[in-house]
Amino acid sequence: MATSSFAAGAYAAIQNVGGVRGPQGLQAPQGAGAGNFSSLLSSAIDSVGETGRKADQQALSVAAGKANVVDVVTAVAESETALQTLVAVRDRMISAYEEIMRMQI
Repeated sequence: MATSSFAAGAYAAIQNVGGVRGPQGLQAPQGAGAGNFSSLLSSAIDSVGETGRKADQQALSVAAGKANVVDVVTAVAESETALQTLVAVRDRMISAYEEIMRMQI
């Protein structure tokens, strides 16, 4: 069950990403799109976590003999795709932040 403990660690890491807060005293801008973007990002992180939990449940069901292996492979592939998408979005956000920080005022 090494995969299960690895998956559990990945899900915990994803959940912690959503809980990250900025330094004390600093607040996110409250502009027109600020709330929409943060809620979109939060729901995407929750969705990835839920997809991972579903894949883990399918794997446990197969181990108990209650599910089909094809369902597990599908759930794991969906989970992997969701996680790769989240990582790609994170990388793009970091890249955009770095570009903004390089701009001269």
